Amino acid sequence: MPQDPIEVTIDDLSHDGRGVATWGEKKVFIHGALPGERVLARLTDRKRSYDEGETVEVLEASPDRVEPRCPHFGQCGGCSLQHLDGGSQIESKQNTLLQTLERIGKVIPIEIWDPLTGPSWHYRRKARLSVRYVHKKERVLVGFRERYGRFVADMQECHVLDSRIAEQLSGLSQLIFSMHARSSIPQLEVACGDESCALVFRHLEPLSKSDLEKLRGFARETGIAVLLQPKGPATIHCLEPESLELGFKVPDYDLNMVFEPADFVQVNAEINLSMIARVMALLDPGVDDRVLDLFCGLGNFTLPIATRAFEVVGIEGDSELVNRAKANAARNNLENARFHAADLNQDPSAAPWLREPYDKVLVDPPRSGAEFILPHIAASSAFRVVYVSCHPASLARDAGILVHQFGFRLLGAGVIDMFPHTSHFESIALFERKRQDA
Repeated sequence: MPQDPIEVTIDDLSHDGRGVATWGEKKVFIHGALPGERVLARLTDRKRSYDEGETVEVLEASPDRVEPRCPHFGQCGGCSLQHLDGGSQIESKQNTLLQTLERIGKVIPIEIWDPLTGPSWHYRRKARLSVRYVHKKERVLVGFRERYGRFVADMQECHVLDSRIAEQLSGLSQLIFSMHARSSIPQLEVACGDESCALVFRHLEPLSKSDLEKLRGFARETGIAVLLQPKGPATIHCLEPESLELGFKVPDYDLNMVFEPADFVQVNAEINLSMIARVMALLDPGVDDRVLDLFCGLGNFTLPIATRAFEVVGIEGDSELVNRAKANAARNNLENARFHAADLNQDPSAAPWLREPYDKVLVDPPRSGAEFILPHIAASSAFRVVYVSCHPASLARDAGILVHQFGFRLLGAGVIDMFPHTSHFESIALFERKRQDA
């Protein structure tokens, strides 16, 4: 590996936000470099088929380069694209989606939709922050992991966290440093609703009375609820106040959704509302439609669908989320939404809900995608499938299966910018086949 920096021209942007260049006969992926730039880069690792590096100096800058807003950018692993203009970030993500659909799924959408965008700063209402007491510095670090993941970034500010939490970072560092348990608190879970925010303190040892009182004082002073987690997620409980209700509204459908701090909810509140609107427009549930919502979570899409459809059936693998979805349906007086717990990575052939007739299906799977359930969707009477994805590669694979094996058409696809300033994004696609009664 050369000790001196190498000079390269950046040809492309990788799916994880690194510049891509050619050096010798190999590709090299370079942190902090953008397409069209000429940079000096230091190689950090050499693989058999590619090398990795980081930018030392930008010799010729891209017109799309901007000054990162956060002083911790480049060290903190929470963001990877703050140096790229916002519009160019979106364009890169849209290109990644379309290229991945064609390369992996061998499919091209008939229509490419405009990306869904929203607030690009202080949008994260859910996050997991690492905590580390550094004896040599006599400090407690609270923040995201560094870019390479081994250490906690030394953060005094954050421009993507919900501002109610971001403005407390320094205070949290000082608070935990003052506690007896400063060496046994490894992480904080952030959960914010429309009206309130919570921090879940994971602690590996019992907390002293003085530590508990300090945490109560923090909660009273800031208005941020403090919860404790001595073991697994089931042990999470309120310290101050004695009870907590986190929730968000979906105004277009007059819905109030409630969730627990450890529940999965979409991290970007405004984009989530836009995403619900797009799902509803594409799915177009009518008063006679029966809809199947797979990987339904706590009812984020199920309940809006229930306000328009004859009936909707939500399926989720996490039984606690199923309970939350049922409670949310009851809270909103929706009697036409039913929920079942089922592992969608196992054969559901015997499940009664699968043998019912459906007109339309919504799929919102984890990163692994929905490959296992696709044959069952295809065997159903459903003629329309809306697919929300958090990983373009699994969407592309599943799109190829729906189109090439089961005769669906990919009518459209587009990007949802759920995670600005990172390389991650949600995407949405619409599949249809000829109706059996047409």
